[in-house]
Amino acid sequence: MFEIKIPLSVPRDKKTTYLQNYKMLTAGSGNLFLIAADQKVEHLNADFFGPGISPEDATPEHIFKIASSASGAVLASHLGLISRYGQDYKHLPYIVKLNGKTNLGDNENKNSAPTWWTVADIVKFKKESGLKIVGVGYTLYLGGQFEDLMLEAAAKMIFDAHQNGLTAILWVYPRGKNVKEEDVHIIAGGAGVAASLDADFVKVKYPYALKDKKETALKFKEVTAAAGRTKVICVGGAKQSTKELLAHLNNQLKFSDTAGLAIGRNLHQRSFDEAKKLAADISALIFEKAKKPKKMKRLLGLF
Repeated sequence: MFEIKIPLSVPRDKKTTYLQNYKMLTAGSGNLFLIAADQKVEHLNADFFGPGISPEDATPEHIFKIASSASGAVLASHLGLISRYGQDYKHLPYIVKLNGKTNLGDNENKNSAPTWWTVADIVKFKKESGLKIVGVGYTLYLGGQFEDLMLEAAAKMIFDAHQNGLTAILWVYPRGKNVKEEDVHIIAGGAGVAASLDADFVKVKYPYALKDKKETALKFKEVTAAAGRTKVICVGGAKQSTKELLAHLNNQLKFSDTAGLAIGRNLHQRSFDEAKKLAADISALIFEKAKKPKKMKRLLGLF
């Protein structure tokens, strides 16, 4: 059984609520399988309609169906989608994403620091909807011109979330001129910032393009070490084959000491049947690996 160290920012009368939400967030494992739908805003319709994308992905409900079928998964989305579809998927745990921006126009000059809803709004929505809202999320661009405002907003969101017994996840991405976004050393710095802000989990990029996969995973341990008690999950990145995706995830869990995966287009761009099978394999790696090593080896085609 994993140990949950409750942050001291969680009041005594909210510790039980926090524990319940954390266990629901991680399917009682301490690891996280996050399915992200916030790209409906971030990437507009480019990730959901077009060549190589299943026609099923044209409607928002596709990703709810996939998440609903995935054992232990949590769906992260802006409030509107949860409000519209959550009534049909009440068993799903949700993370409400509180900020964002589209990819239209000059992204560098967009201020996405303000949250669209407050934590108080989410607490009220949770109570009135009866949905399993287990936490909130926020994207933080380090190195951007609005870094100071984003740090302030992220810090407040996390503190307010913990004060109400909710969990908090940061999406942390380095930005700026001459900043190498997939440099492990820089990613580790971002993970350390997430820890300094008291996040429960931090979602970061992973250098998938590097040739030596095991060496990359070992090097990436700098990131999880920098995050300390804030757990690290990696983005799924651009679309990969099932074999590639699972091999990378296995390396991240085994050598990098990461605590799960955040996945969007690598999952929802597939047909429901294909996505359901991939989600089952991801879930098995994240939640069952330690218990069933032989099953995992067969899954990865190691024998």
